[in-house]
Amino acid sequence: MFKNLMELFAPPEDNHDAPITTELAVAALLVHLAGIDGEFADVEMTRIRQVLRNHFSLDEDAVAELIARARKRDAEAVDFYQFTSLLTRLDMDQRIQIIRMMWNVVFADHVQNEMEDNMVWRVAELIGVSARERTMLRAEVRKEQAGPA
Repeated sequence: MFKNLMELFAPPEDNHDAPITTELAVAALLVHLAGIDGEFADVEMTRIRQVLRNHFSLDEDAVAELIARARKRDAEAVDFYQFTSLLTRLDMDQRIQIIRMMWNVVFADHVQNEMEDNMVWRVAELIGVSARERTMLRAEVRKEQAGPA
């Protein structure tokens, strides 16, 4: 009984009032993107780990923790605003790299569906990346993912 009371008054393990970092915002968007079609393909999750590790220079443990926190934040989110509002403060090159990371996740399984395309479009619009830039990035990443001709 005493243990139950202690658990009741203990601080939460994951403080959802903590500010969202750039890394967490990007990870939450990528996690949402990977599951937007109703399934989390292993190849998409592998790609998320890869792009987060490379872009933010994180080790595997940090990436795993970041993805776990991102999944929780994404599950609680009602829209993308809490994530994208932070990203609009980044310089344009950084915002473009975020859209590139999103396309990398989309094409990880070599399939692009309209829900994924729509999400990348919405996020690009929300963070101020032009339709032209978004379209060029899609073509570049698609070509990169297809491999050598």
